[in-house]
This record gives sequence, structure tokens and C-alpha cells, in this order.
Amino acid sequence: MRVITSTAILVLSTLPALADRAVTEDERAKLVAAAQAEGCSGGKFEMDEDDQQFEVDDAVCADGKKYDLKFDMQMKLKRKNLD
Repeated sequence: MRVITSTAILVLSTLPALADRAVTEDERAKLVAAAQAEGCSGGKFEMDEDDQQFEVDDAVCADGKKYDLKFDMQMKLKRKNLD
């Protein structure tokens, strides 16, 4: 029984987290517009399904610095952290 339990724990611990997914083309277009409205561009776009928010990692903003941006489901900025 210990072998089965240990094996199950090992298998489950090696599975990747399912928290993030790629954004759809429609979501990407809206995120690009939302980031531009904040004076930012570029970056990696993801949807964090656990937190129900969109993320733009490494966006370059008007001050020339990189930021991680988080938007709610209505594409309103929730957080802007210096990367």
C-alpha cells in the first residue's frame, strides 16, 4: 500500500500546474489595447485561471522599464509591478 501511495504522490507532484493558459486571439487583442492604454507594449500574455486574471509579463512601459501587469476579466489594470 505504501508503494502505491508513494507512486501516486510522485506522479501528482511532477504534473505541471494548470494555473496558466495561453490567451485566445480575441483576448490578446484586448490585452494589447489595455497595455497600450497604460503606456506599455510587448511582453508575454497569459491567463491565470486560478486567480481569474490576465497577465502580461515583461511589458516595456513609457519609462523604458519592464513591468509585470495584471488585468481583471474586464481588462482593467489591477497591478503593475516593476520586473
